[in-house]
Order: sequence, then C-alpha cells, then structure tokens
Amino acid sequence: MTVAKILQSKGTEAVVSITPDKKVSDAALMLSEKRIGSLVVSSDGTHAEGILSERDIVREIGKRGPGCLSELVSDMMTRDVVTCTKGEKADVALAKMTKGRFRHMPVVGEDGLMVGLITLGDVVKYRLEEVKMEKDALEGMIMGF
Repeated sequence: MTVAKILQSKGTEAVVSITPDKKVSDAALMLSEKRIGSLVVSSDGTHAEGILSERDIVREIGKRGPGCLSELVSDMMTRDVVTCTKGEKADVALAKMTKGRFRHMPVVGEDGLMVGLITLGDVVKYRLEEVKMEKDALEGMIMGF
C-alpha cells in the first residue's frame, strides 16, 4: 500500500496552506472554519516551508497566554517539515509520524512540490481496511471458498 493509494481514497489532494506572514489568529480561524488539524505554511502554495497544527497553537496559548495569537505564523510554525512521496509505502509514512509524534504530513512530488497531505487517521483507516481484506481472504481460504 502506497501513499498514492491513501490520497486516492481521500478523494482530494488539495493542501490547505497559509502564508508565513499571517497572524496565528488567522491560522486558528482557518483551522476552525475548515475543520482541519493543521495548515502547511507556504509563501507560494506549492512548497512546504513549515507546518502549524492546532496542537502547536494550544500549547503556546497554554505556555504564554492568548497574546501569542497576534504573532506571525512564521514565529510559531514547525520549520523542519517531514514529508513523504506518493510512491512511499504507507508503513514508512506511519513510522515517520509515530517517531516524530505528529499527525499530519505533506506529500511532495519528486520536484519538491506539494501534491497532498495525509494524516495519521488516513493511514490507520487504510491499514484497517487492508487488514480486513486479508482477514476475509484467509477466512475464505480456510472455509474452502
């Protein structure tokens, strides 16, 4: 199973992004309106410069109070973005997310341009479907079908 299959099953490859010069409050509003957990930070909408999640925002509000909402996205984003490619195995992507303790990962093409975004939930859902198919196949073999 590849990341491409996961993106295909999602039905959309659109990546919601925000520019680094926007305020964190703008990012929080976008996250809320779109009902998503993270935004890729990109000046041009095609290259991932960073990522900002709702967890990042809540953590900083907890540490420093609501005043941090007036800061720039570039000040709060995670700069070292871990990405994957469409051809990568889902297990490899899952291992990266687990090791890095994050739930959202941009998918990039060979040219470095963003082509999608996968979540931990996307990978788990796809893996559960795959396990169910394997189970059904094994039961069919045991029953002689």
